[in-house]
Amino acid sequence: MRSTHFLSIAGTDPSGGAGQSADLKTASALGAYASSVLTAVLAQNTCGVREVMALPQALIRAQLEAVFEDIAITCVKIGMVSDLATANLIREFIERYRPAHVVLDPVMVAKSGDMLVDRDGFHAVRDVLIPIADVITPNLPEAAVLLDTDIPASHEAMEAMLPKLGTLGCDIVVLKGGYLKGDVSNDLVLTPEGTHWLEAPRIQTRSLHGSGCTLASAIAALLPRHDTPIEAIREAKTYMSRALEAAERLDIGKGQGPAHHFHAWW
Repeated sequence: MRSTHFLSIAGTDPSGGAGQSADLKTASALGAYASSVLTAVLAQNTCGVREVMALPQALIRAQLEAVFEDIAITCVKIGMVSDLATANLIREFIERYRPAHVVLDPVMVAKSGDMLVDRDGFHAVRDVLIPIADVITPNLPEAAVLLDTDIPASHEAMEAMLPKLGTLGCDIVVLKGGYLKGDVSNDLVLTPEGTHWLEAPRIQTRSLHGSGCTLASAIAALLPRHDTPIEAIREAKTYMSRALEAAERLDIGKGQGPAHHFHAWW
């Protein structure tokens, strides 16, 4: 089988559980060769975000050129993008090199509740990046921000929201239902063929740091191996559930710890 060449475009996490760290661990655990381009340096840990510094445009461009000119990238996962200039730069390279699969995690709110982008960053995500993505993976607060509406409080409200998300310019939407209460953590997927509920029991764990990054990266890494996107998304959700089930084995941090990306390996 031909190797999968995965590219993470994201910010850092020095505590190792989210952002670039989660992306590279996830792709590696799923058998993809992982490359990365940094957009921002964050001071954060399992307890929250302390500072965010976007990297200079020239440096981001140099990274993108270095990767795309040398490696035949199969799939891309885009994470934190905090400004329009960076979004336009990423779009330029995606449109020039046309990787087969692009997954966008519309990162705007950290698990700790910290806002990671301003209005400029919001428009960068909604107006520039969503139209070039094949799959977007908003959680419920992010979906509400994208549509300027209330956060869904039920599965019925998720179903009502999904078609509106589909009008933003991306064919496949994975609306994550983890913020709802109850014994299940079901996600709702919109594809050109219809809608699909992905059901899973809720994992009782404090280790949710970087779970959005992990799921989006898993989808990106698995898309090249499946005939249909929904098959890749289903496998990615299974991987995510197992990573959360095993997370307490790591015992990392004083806040929301990370998922166990290498649960199947060690």
